[in-house]
Amino acid sequence: MFWSGADFEEPSLMSGTGKFRDASVFFNSADEIKKETLVRYLEKSRKIQWDYKNIVKRKGQLVRLTDF
Repeated sequence: MFWSGADFEEPSLMSGTGKFRDASVFFNSADEIKKETLVRYLEKSRKIQWDYKNIVKRKGQLVRLTDF
């Protein structure tokens, strides 16, 4: 699961509830995992971040942090 994965624009990631912008991918065996795809997901997980720290202060509104 990737916490901000719903914004990765990756068709293989399935969005979760939408409340926390999460998305997941499932594999039945290790052979199904493609290293290049996993590396791409990890790179996007570093770049695409949301400000969960201040979600209460903003009354439930998520604000995307700028790219790092």
